[in-house]
Amino acid sequence: MTPFWLDQPAPARRPPLVGLEEADLVVVGGGLTGLWAALQAAEAGERVVLLEGERLAFGASGRNGGFCSASLTHGIGNGLARWPDELAQLERMGRENLDAIRATIARHGIDCGWHDAGEIAVATAAHQLPWLEAEAETLRAHGWDAQVLDGPEMRAQVHSPAFLGGLWTRDVSALVDPARFCWGLARAAEAAGARICEGSPVTALAPDGAGVRAETAGGRVLARHAVLATSAFPPLIRAIGRYVVPVYDYVLATEPLSAEQRAAIGWEGGQGLSDVTNLFHYFRMTDDGRVLWGGYDAVYDFAGRVRAARDERPATFDRLAEHFFATFPQLEGIGFSHRWGGAIDTCSRFSALWGRTLGGRAIYVVGFTGLGVGASRFGARVALDLLAGADTERTRLEMVRRRPLPFPPEPARWAGIRLTQRALAKADAREGRRGPWLRTLDRLGLGFDS
Repeated sequence: MTPFWLDQPAPARRPPLVGLEEADLVVVGGGLTGLWAALQAAEAGERVVLLEGERLAFGASGRNGGFCSASLTHGIGNGLARWPDELAQLERMGRENLDAIRATIARHGIDCGWHDAGEIAVATAAHQLPWLEAEAETLRAHGWDAQVLDGPEMRAQVHSPAFLGGLWTRDVSALVDPARFCWGLARAAEAAGARICEGSPVTALAPDGAGVRAETAGGRVLARHAVLATSAFPPLIRAIGRYVVPVYDYVLATEPLSAEQRAAIGWEGGQGLSDVTNLFHYFRMTDDGRVLWGGYDAVYDFAGRVRAARDERPATFDRLAEHFFATFPQLEGIGFSHRWGGAIDTCSRFSALWGRTLGGRAIYVVGFTGLGVGASRFGARVALDLLAGADTERTRLEMVRRRPLPFPPEPARWAGIRLTQRALAKADAREGRRGPWLRTLDRLGLGFDS
C-alpha cells in the first residue's frame, strides 16, 4: 500500500537523465540527505546534478513518522555513551541544525506542516518512571527544556489508560510532513540552480580523470565530486555494506478521527509521542486528524535484501493494530486507511557515519537509523565540508572522523541481529534488565536498534 505521506498530490515527475552532463557535484539519492546536499551546494554556487532512481522521497524519507529531532546522536544517552567529551558540542550543533532547518523552511516558503510541539517519551510500566527522571536530569544539564509528567499530568495531555508518566521535551523536536518537506527542498535546490533527475538509477560510479563518472541507463554525469546518500538501498560502494544493514520498519495510519473520537483522546498539544521500551512505538497526529502509529517490529532479511515485497507484512500490521487499541481503547472500531513499511539504514552506533571513497572524490553519508529527518541536513553539510577539504568544527568531531564498528559478514550478521532482537524483547519483559548478550554488545559498542 502507498505510504500515507506519498498518497497525496505530488509534483510532476522530473525527466530522467539523458546524455552527458558536467557538474561540480553529482548527488546520488533523492531523499532528505541528497536534497540537503544539493540545496546547500547549489546555494554555494556549485553546478549540481542529483540522480534519483525512483521518485523523490521514495525511500525512508517518505515513509517515516515525520519526527524532526535536534539530536545528532540518536538520543542523548547514546551520545553520552559514545562521545562523552564532545556531547555538549554535539548537542549545541543539534540545536543549531534544527534552527537552520526552521530558517530554510521559512526562507523558501516550504509548506510541510511544520509543528513545533516537542516530543513526549511515555512510560507504560512502573519500572520506567525512574528512567524518565534520570533522562530529564541529563537533558537539563545539556540545555534542554525537559518536564517530567506524572500519570494524571500525562493523561491530561493524551488520554490513554496505558500512560503512567511522561517526559516532555518542548524544544527537542518538531513534526513535519516528510514528503512535502522533500518536495519543498527540491524546489528550493532547483531555484538555486541544481538539476534533479528522477527515474535515473545509477548503474556505475567510478573515477574519471580528476573527478567521478556516474552512469545511468540514459546518460552519464562527469563531476568533480560525488555525495552518496543511498540510505538502506544496495550501495554502489562495497564499503558501505560493511557498516549499514537495512532493517524494515512498519507504520499504520488511521482514518480521520471524528470530533467525538478526537475529544476522547485529547492530545490538543499535538506532540509527537514514543514509548520507552526497547521495542518501541512512535505515534503522532497528522494535519488531517489521523493517528500515525509505527515501530515495534524491526525486520532484517538474510543478506540484507531490500525488496518491495517487504513493504507489506500483515502479521506486523495486525500486531501494531492490537497495540494501538490497547493504548487507545476508546478508538476501538476505527479503521486504518494506510499500512506500509520501509527500510531504515541502521549502523552499529545508530547515527550517521561518513566515509571517503574513489580516491577522496566521493563521500558517503548513511546510517541514520531512523532519526534522519533532522540529522540529514547536518550529515549533508559535513559531507560537503569533507569534499572541500575544509577544516571546520564539524569535520574535527570524533563522530565524523571515526566510523562505527562494522557488522560481521553473513551468516553471523543475520544470526547476531536475530539474537539481539530476542534479547531486547526479553529485556522489555524483565523490566529493562539487560542480559549477557546485550551487556556484551554494550561493552563492544556494537548494537541494534529499531
